[in-house]
Amino acid sequence: MTSTLDQHSQQDLQHGHPAPRRRGIFMRPGYLRALWVTPLFFLIGMYIVVAIRALAGWDPVYDWEYIVLIAGMVTAPIGFLLGIGAFDYWLYWISGRPTLVDDHANHGAYSWKDYFKVNTDHKVIGIQYLVTTFFFFTVGGFLAMLFRAELAQPGMQFFDTQTFNGLVSAHATLMIFVFIIPAFAGLANFALPLMIGAPDMAFPRLNALSFWMLPVAGTLFLASFLAPGGAFATGWTSYAPLASEQPFGQVFFNMGVQWAGASSIATALNFLVTIITMRAPGMTFWRMPLLVWANFTTSLLVVIATPFIAGSQFFVMFDRVMHTSFFTPDNGGYVLGYQHIFWFYSHPAVYIMVLPGFGIISEIISVFSRKPIFGYRLMAVSLIGILVLAFSVWAHHMFVAGMADWLRIPMMISTLLIAVPTGIKVFSWLATLWEGKIHLNTPMLFALGFISTFVIGGLSGVYLAAVPIDIHASDTYFIVAHIHYVLFGGSVFTIFAGLYYWFPKMTGRMYDERLGKLHFWTTFVAFNVTFFPMHWVGLDGMPRRVADYAGTYGALNMVISIASFVLGASVVVFAYNMITSWARGPIAGSNPWRAMTIEWQVSSPPPVFNFDEIPQVVGGPYEYGVPGARHAVLKGGALQEAHT
Repeated sequence: MTSTLDQHSQQDLQHGHPAPRRRGIFMRPGYLRALWVTPLFFLIGMYIVVAIRALAGWDPVYDWEYIVLIAGMVTAPIGFLLGIGAFDYWLYWISGRPTLVDDHANHGAYSWKDYFKVNTDHKVIGIQYLVTTFFFFTVGGFLAMLFRAELAQPGMQFFDTQTFNGLVSAHATLMIFVFIIPAFAGLANFALPLMIGAPDMAFPRLNALSFWMLPVAGTLFLASFLAPGGAFATGWTSYAPLASEQPFGQVFFNMGVQWAGASSIATALNFLVTIITMRAPGMTFWRMPLLVWANFTTSLLVVIATPFIAGSQFFVMFDRVMHTSFFTPDNGGYVLGYQHIFWFYSHPAVYIMVLPGFGIISEIISVFSRKPIFGYRLMAVSLIGILVLAFSVWAHHMFVAGMADWLRIPMMISTLLIAVPTGIKVFSWLATLWEGKIHLNTPMLFALGFISTFVIGGLSGVYLAAVPIDIHASDTYFIVAHIHYVLFGGSVFTIFAGLYYWFPKMTGRMYDERLGKLHFWTTFVAFNVTFFPMHWVGLDGMPRRVADYAGTYGALNMVISIASFVLGASVVVFAYNMITSWARGPIAGSNPWRAMTIEWQVSSPPPVFNFDEIPQVVGGPYEYGVPGARHAVLKGGALQEAHT
């Protein structure tokens, strides 16, 4: 491969295409350049604000809230991205200069240092996503342990109410916007192009930019704790008009969502174009693995829905910093309009945080039960059904918000209907398991744990779809239990399952199976002891979003808090297993799980450009136990037959 690239470079030079000029150390893309470009762009943003205020005659000219908003949250992050090299190719191209020879210097990981640079290899970007999101997962979990320490006993022990609300808000925001959603993007980034036989994503440079916007968002969320008045304290929902009247830390949330949303939209567009245009010959839609189907529907959800939360947060911020009246009632603002706009994104967002997990579980259950997926086509169609129905259920979050009464019944019916395609998937997974040759490796344990916990979360969701029950349970700890059974028992369990499943492919090494099982059982037990009692205390009347509560709930809250600390400790086992196994775990073969999908038919880790030649897909991806069945052919032979 290297000699081929050298030959192409020599040919390009002979035809008049210039080679890249060697630049000084402070001008090369990287952290040293970002070190001076970031403050430069901060100053540019600051003096744009100062100039506008001076010309308009506004006093004071140096208003630091506006300076931090524009310079610190807009221009400085752009400067950072420019410094590390995220825009270099595009800026060179639009300047009109001759095209540079692409030597692929920023593609692929040849040492650990390549994971800290702008890299266009989808496999490197996938691992960058996963490591970054698990950093924010750890921070978000630490914040949860802090406020659970406060809630261990009635009364105020450690924090005032505003700080408590800030901890809860930052915990939820980190977990949703910079952990669950991008963690699924990381797993798909690594696996999806390989699964469809593509050499990379459709837009590799946009893929790199999508990742590097993510730490900007997470940094803004955490930096809100440094703002006067503390962190944003209105929950991850940021309801108006409360959010318009909060201290300056609220603006960090408004802008952090913009960066996270831009990252999600760019990634989703990339997935859509990749899936539609870059499938290997023979890879029809009905031969795609269900993980690909899941990310296809998820990407459609992201592209359609995410602009709505971006708009809602801009409007809230404008109400605060520009004194508009989109959602403030004093000047005719439509307060309830915020919730309609927010939930039109945020209920589809629940499926954005779950559908990729459905795809992961389908892959794992089929492989570890050694059976074809039961009802493959219906499984794919049910994903489309969820996609369509997801936009018709948003107002069930607003049954007690004062919305029009006539809207309650249609929203209740559509919310109950969306349980049907989800139920189809659960039925299919159980039918696939039936009489299968089940292997209880760690990925399979997390898959089975997911089914049990997600069904509990789904059943409580059916209860909450009924207007009378929702009116009673709304704003109680029953809601906290429900959302965690869906997003932790659902999303986080599937992320862990996917990480253990593709860990050998990512690293070329096997994880420690005993530590993996210890991690599962500790997580599973601690999770259920933490969140299942919340159903009881919620229906008994304990409100959520409060720092203090009636003494009658003290004993159960102590149990919940202790279990939450055990749940936090289980992550230490996971981190130790991942780090030590990556460093010195046993060497993994190309296909340790005997799977049929294409990513398992190349070396572990895969070659830089994935394939020496394009695979030819000749059958379905799950034909386990079918004599002579093949999914794809490479180099004139079978990639993998369906062994039992």
